[in-house]
Order: sequence, then C-alpha cells, then structure tokens
Amino acid sequence: MSDFRQPGPPDWRRLDSVTEAAQRTAHEDSRYEAVRSRDARFDGAFFFAVRTTGIYCRPSCPAVTPKRRNVRFFATAAAAQGSGFRACRRCRPDAVPGSADWNVRADVVGRAMRLIGDGVVDREGVAGLAVRLGYSARQVQRQLTAELGAGPVALARAQRAHTARVLLQTTGLPVTEIAFASGFASVRQFNDTIRAVYAATPSDVRAAAPAADRAASRRTATPSAGVPLRLAHRGPYQAGPVFDLLQREAVAGVEEVSGPPGRRRYRRTLRLPYGTGIVAVEERTRAQGNGGGWLDARLHLTDLRDLTTSVQRLRRLFDLDADPYAVDERLGADPRLAPLVAARPGLRSPGTADPDELAVRALAGRAAAERLVQRYGKALDAPCGTLTHLFPEPAVLASAEPDGPVGALAAALADGTVRLDPGADRDDAERALLAVPGMDARTAAVVRTRALGDPDTAPPDPTVPDSWRPWRSYAVNHLRAAGDWEQDR
Repeated sequence: MSDFRQPGPPDWRRLDSVTEAAQRTAHEDSRYEAVRSRDARFDGAFFFAVRTTGIYCRPSCPAVTPKRRNVRFFATAAAAQGSGFRACRRCRPDAVPGSADWNVRADVVGRAMRLIGDGVVDREGVAGLAVRLGYSARQVQRQLTAELGAGPVALARAQRAHTARVLLQTTGLPVTEIAFASGFASVRQFNDTIRAVYAATPSDVRAAAPAADRAASRRTATPSAGVPLRLAHRGPYQAGPVFDLLQREAVAGVEEVSGPPGRRRYRRTLRLPYGTGIVAVEERTRAQGNGGGWLDARLHLTDLRDLTTSVQRLRRLFDLDADPYAVDERLGADPRLAPLVAARPGLRSPGTADPDELAVRALAGRAAAERLVQRYGKALDAPCGTLTHLFPEPAVLASAEPDGPVGALAAALADGTVRLDPGADRDDAERALLAVPGMDARTAAVVRTRALGDPDTAPPDPTVPDSWRPWRSYAVNHLRAAGDWEQDR
C-alpha cells in the first residue's frame, strides 16, 4: 500500500500568516534602509532599537549604523521603553516631531493618541480616555497595544518623561517641583521613570543639558520666568503664510503679532486645565537641514502641570507634526498645484490652540469676537502688554447672549452637543455643527479643518476636486497663499 498522500485543500490561514510575515519583513527592510541612510524624514514615524546596546534611536541618529540582525523597530518611543530600551543621549529620540498619522487618522487609535497628547490620561486616567472615545477601557488598551506596542498608561508615561527632561534641562526648578509638574504621582515614580528611560538620575539629565540651556536654566527659577522651547518640525516649513494668517485673524486682548515680516512674534493667552498661560512663538527663519528644524517659543504658565497640554496645542496650531514630503508629493503631481507647491514647499494647514474659541470666532467674525472678549472675556490676573483677557468660555457666552447663532453654538459647545476636543469624531462633529441654527457648510468646513485638524477638508466648492485627496486642506491653503482662491469662489 502506497504511503503517497494527495495534497489536501490549502490552509489559507497558514498562507495568510506567511504573506503577512513576508510583508512585515519587507516593511522592516525599508525601515532599515531609512536608518542606514540616516533619513530624517522618518523621525517620529518610527523608532529603532539596538539589541546589543539596549538603546533606541530616531532614524537619523548619527551614530554608527548597527547590523540589521541587531535592530528592532517600534511604532512609538513608549513601545521601545516598554521592551527595556533606553533613549539615546546623542539623538534624543523623544524630541522628534510626533507622527503625522495621529493628525491624519480619524479612527480610534488616532483619536486616542491626540487625547493622550493633550494630557487626558494624566488628568482623567484610562477610564476618562475610554469615555471620551466611546469604548471600554479594555478595548482601548487592546487596540493601542496591538497596533502601537504600548497601552495608554505607557504612552502617557513616555510623554511625562519627555516633559520632565525639558524642565530639567531648561529651568532651574527644584527636582521635586518638576516631578509633579510633569504629571508624576510621586517623586519615587519620577525617579524610577527617568532612570528607566534615560539610564541616568534626574541630576545627571540636568547636567547633560547643552551649555546654553544650563546658562538659561540658572535664570529660570520660577514658572513666571517662562519655559524656553524648541518646537520641532520635519521637512521644510513655510512660516510666513502661517504668521500672515495669524496676523489677519488676531483678536485684540487675546492675541498679538508684532515685528516685521520674517521676524514676527506671535503671542496669545491660553486657557488650560490647571491654570492659564501666555505663549510667544518666533517666526525668525534660519538655515535648516533636509530633515527639518524648529520654531522658538517661550511659555509662561501659572501651573507647570499644563506644560504638556500647552505644547501639544501649539503643535496643532502651527501644524508641526505634518509630513510635508507626503503632502508635497501628492499635490505636486497636480498640474494646477505643481507650481504652487514648488514655490512654497512645506506649506502648512494651521489649526488652533482652542477649538471652542475657533468655532465661535469662525461664526462671529473678528470684529464681533473682539467685542465678546471685551464684554465677557476673563481678565488676566497679570496682564502682559496688550494681552489682557482669555477668550470667553462657551457657557459664559451661552448665558450672556443666548439669542442668535453665536449663542446657539456656545450652548451646543457648553452642553456637549458639539464636541471639538482632540478625540472628537470629525464626521459626528460636523453633523452636530450643521444642526446649529445659523451655521452654514462653509463655516463648518473651516471649523473641521482648523479646530479638528482634518487635513482633507475643503469648503463646498466645485473647484476643489477629489484628486487632491487626502490633502485638500493643504491644497486650498496653497491657492490662498498664491491669491488664487478668492477668484475661484
């Protein structure tokens, strides 16, 4: 009797696993090529770790390239830290721009990452994050861990460690104050995390700061002196059009733009979870490498626990986590947009530091917004030049001026009918906006683009083709910057 066996039906599950493994290998090989070429375009998009040294880095790290067999790849710094790797002291991988995916993606993971960046886990815990997303805490934990290799607690912990390093190296604040300002529950937890992430004590991390930062920290002993920051971005950055927009829209009492073009300074007040703040961001241009650069900023906070939240809101305002290479490649292939992209590579789509404020201002207009500030805005305890007020909260506006479109929108924002926080579902938010009396589709599109950071929204207009997807917000900004948009409307 022959022991020859006829082949049975194919095991599709086994074939799928083989295909997935091959795809994963090819994907990691392409990442290794980015590491080998020190391609800064991928900084923040992924991280790599070296098994033989126990260190994780950004792709552009200038150190000697490790052998392929010794390299592991991670989607987030938190995942690398969770696997026992410490941050490279040479390339400082925690200082890179955030992944552009979290701005683009509208799914649960993208929304969760935006909320974690805003400090929700530190303030409300994983349960609060889950409630905002409309899922159970277990579902959120499972989805983040499966895709990013780290859950919400680990992601928030990595963010706290970065905040602590910034404060250690740029301020002269006592270590105990920095521990709680960074969001840690205890000094012991702070010390353990710093040792695990940086393989150094907090004092060692402070001593490792560049000489200029150490000199500045000796002059920065209190929160009122401000925290100097470098807000990193990838690729080219067209600061001029962003500051032009901010200057046109500036609401007296809340914002100001001073200085000549090319060297302007944008300042504004911030309402934050634990207190208030005043921020200044510089336009000054500088020679930048192919991988990107930064904007200089200084934050004055009444409570340093708001540092992480305020930084993330500034990053959204200036669209610093965008991927200009992907945007320019897509839009540059369009005959109409190609010369505009070539003239302004790296043009951004500005967001906002306060989504509720942006929505009210978009509906009311600049003149009416200034009137609202003077009538109902909360005066700062310590005015700073022309900055004297916070923009009025929706609940205050809804009570003070209940009639008309602004009152209706303020009431919807106050009672949660319209949600514009970083974790809001964009489609749900737009539907809720359009249900507000007096809200038209064009204004709702502005709110979706600016307040919700949607990169693929454009006003209802036949001149905006679907071929510009998924970057229609950027395409419209190119037309505006070139002076072509108004004539198209």
